[in-house]
Amino acid sequence: MSHNVNKVPSTTDEPKYRNVLITRFRLLGDVAMSIPVVYSACEAHRDVRFVIATQSVASTLFVNAPANLTVVSVDHKTELSSFGAIRRLAHRLVDEYGIDAVVDLQGEYQSWLLCLCLRMCGVKKVVRIDKGKKGKRALTRRRNKRMFPLVTQRDRYREALNRMGFSFDETFASIYGESAKGDPAEFAHIAPAKQSGERWIAVAPFAKWNGKIYPMHLMEKVLDQLSAVPGVRLFFLGQGDNERDRFREWTAKYANATSLAERRYGFPVELALLSHCDVMLSMDNMNMHLASLVRVPVVSVWGASHPYCGFMGWKQDEKNVVQLNMACRPCSLFGDKKCYYNDFFCLTGIQPQMVVSAVLRVLDVQP
Repeated sequence: MSHNVNKVPSTTDEPKYRNVLITRFRLLGDVAMSIPVVYSACEAHRDVRFVIATQSVASTLFVNAPANLTVVSVDHKTELSSFGAIRRLAHRLVDEYGIDAVVDLQGEYQSWLLCLCLRMCGVKKVVRIDKGKKGKRALTRRRNKRMFPLVTQRDRYREALNRMGFSFDETFASIYGESAKGDPAEFAHIAPAKQSGERWIAVAPFAKWNGKIYPMHLMEKVLDQLSAVPGVRLFFLGQGDNERDRFREWTAKYANATSLAERRYGFPVELALLSHCDVMLSMDNMNMHLASLVRVPVVSVWGASHPYCGFMGWKQDEKNVVQLNMACRPCSLFGDKKCYYNDFFCLTGIQPQMVVSAVLRVLDVQP
């Protein structure tokens, strides 16, 4: 089976399948990256019903979904917990949606089992994502790295759909269409509508692994400078006890700051607020991809990982990437490995002024 990303079916070919299942259960950032591709495919093939199966929390990311896209929430802990549970899920999907083809964008053991069970239920064709593991290993190994940009995750998604027979242009603009702006009423309980002359900065300083987190004492120096810019309002995004406690400290320090970690507002609310921000400051994390869905420029800070791995935000400008050129980078795809030198200098070596300058450049503010 060819995995050539340049091989695209003819636009004159009619798709053979009418009820196509797309699987992308985890991770949230990867689910968000699939949205521009899936929405574009739906737009180009309106006579096909696409059904995307994803974890429960990720299902709320699909704001303003196309009419021919059905989002199915799957409980990862129960419905994918065993072969029997996966087999029951396969029967449910076929019975409810008449699935006749599957595009597996997950490419992991559980999705492989689901595809097997779907074939046993009579599904005609299965196409799986080419994850490019060999290239990723060559890029992240310690010695003899191959420092070349890999195929982006979105291109891998698109290539899988192409191999199923769906050709399409990238027509996605944002989850709010060409305006790229959500309704301020959605977040009125968090902040009043944006006033003329205000500059809103979303800040998402946390990530799952230490290899992606800019040290908090350095981030605070960044915030000291950004909060002092006239008309600036800061919004802190994140979940969990560590994030909530840290954001409480910062909101007490900065009068023009609001934390979104005190409660779970949900993706529709957060996306609506994000759409009115002028810039996001984030790590290589999920929030970079959320901002991309509402066409907000992102200043992203990269440490152990690297944009070459293929996980940059959709249509984000590489000029807004803050990183150090080091021979050991990238050492991992996800920032989950122990630092070779036990100091994560790839992050600690980034001076706060580098980050501040990048944000102010996007805001078109003189330092």
